[in-house]
Amino acid sequence: RKTVEVSLQDGFDTRPIAMLVQMASQYESTVYIDYDEKHVNAKSIMGMMTLALKNGDNVEVVTDGKDEDAAAEKIGQYLEGVETTAE
Repeated sequence: RKTVEVSLQDGFDTRPIAMLVQMASQYESTVYIDYDEKHVNAKSIMGMMTLALKNGDNVEVVTDGKDEDAAAEKIGQYLEGVETTAE
């Protein structure tokens, strides 16, 4: 689990959500975003859109699996605006 504050330069609309889903899908581990009592699969574009995140929101990145530490770190950096591209 990693708590991060959303801080994306372009906000959190369709394109950044798609990039996040693409990034999360690169990991074998399960990746979930917890926000406002919701637990959403970060590999689901429709699920991520339901969160309606905006800059300044605090979310929890929850990962479980073989590469969970790397997944939590990369997704956390992306949400914080540190990592801006999916590799």
